[in-house]
Amino acid sequence: MDFESKVSDLAKGIKSSIIRELLKYASEPGFISFGGGVPDPETFPRKELAEIAREVVEKEYRFALQYGTTEGDPLLKAQYIKYLERWEGLKDLKEKNLLITVGSQQALDLIGRTFLDSESIIAISQPAYLGAVSAFKMRNPRFLTIPLSDDGMETEILEKKLRSLTAAELKKFKFVYTVPNFHNPAGVTLTLERRKHLLELAERYDFFVVEDDPYGALRFEGEHIPSVFKLGGMDRVVLLNTFSKVLSPGLRIGLVIAHESVISKLVKVKQGVDLCSPSLTQRIAARYMERYDMLERLRKTLAIYREKKDVMMKAFEEHLSDLDAHWTRPKGGLFSWVVLPEGFDTLEMLELGKEYKILWIPGAAFHVDGSGQNTMRVSFCLPSKEEIEEGVRRIRKVVEAYKSSKVISR
Repeated sequence: MDFESKVSDLAKGIKSSIIRELLKYASEPGFISFGGGVPDPETFPRKELAEIAREVVEKEYRFALQYGTTEGDPLLKAQYIKYLERWEGLKDLKEKNLLITVGSQQALDLIGRTFLDSESIIAISQPAYLGAVSAFKMRNPRFLTIPLSDDGMETEILEKKLRSLTAAELKKFKFVYTVPNFHNPAGVTLTLERRKHLLELAERYDFFVVEDDPYGALRFEGEHIPSVFKLGGMDRVVLLNTFSKVLSPGLRIGLVIAHESVISKLVKVKQGVDLCSPSLTQRIAARYMERYDMLERLRKTLAIYREKKDVMMKAFEEHLSDLDAHWTRPKGGLFSWVVLPEGFDTLEMLELGKEYKILWIPGAAFHVDGSGQNTMRVSFCLPSKEEIEEGVRRIRKVVEAYKSSKVISR
């Protein structure tokens, strides 16, 4: 059977995730990976989760081992509403305002399926989170790309691009997608002023904002900035959260917080995708939140990530500063964004990287137009401090070897 002849046009256009492919190398002996945004396993509360998991299976098996509702575990929703009220100061949220998904990636997929058609227009940052781009590309929309600065998405550029759209195009403009806190991949944070400007534009041009915030609780420097959802409310903002970075990615739990009219549409779409999210992991997470202070227990994790970030920044200064390279200095999250001089191609450099047993994510993967060849995303959360220092030394060696093999002017 020639299955290839039966494949859909959609499937033919899908490319394998470079992050998933590179993670295969990360497990090989001697490799140091700055690739995936993989939390440090030592931060997982494994003993507490093991105890809760046993109790849930033994005592709550009628719920935890059974099919659940598409909307999600009511107990987990109730606990998360308390968390959002304490963390973000969000009041008056109801269970009908939350949908529990299989990680944030499913939430992104559901939003794409629900709101995007082939003629739709959306705005994203440049660079942008690869998972969101992949999910939205399934619907074949038109992307407006908005550059990033140290203050986050340049909403001034967004305003200019919106102003240039025709009336017919504005009707097709659906939403702006943003990762406001410790951006993936760039590590920058959207300022309060730009958050307010984004909401002003949403009102003026009648679109909504998809606020993807997996890293907001991972701030280890500076003051907390109110979420776009907190500032704009659920009439203009759809908020995405996840347990993957604050508890455990293996639980595969994400959440959509939105107006009930949005949630009801997403629920109908989700029913055709997987019926429901796993009851077992939802109930384990709910009992964990009921029993422990998740934010308080993040303090040790934040201390670990702060130390690792500092080690990486110091290593960059020592090994990359004389190369005319520059990089972001995140105040939270898991990533820094490195920009090498023009002429370097970090995707091409990966073959050398494999020889030196060091991995990163080439920046072009985060650009919908294929630009950003001289950029890379590096993550400091998984490697040890010693591995971070050695990994940056290896990057320097790769840069020198690549430069020797090419004619690159500084």
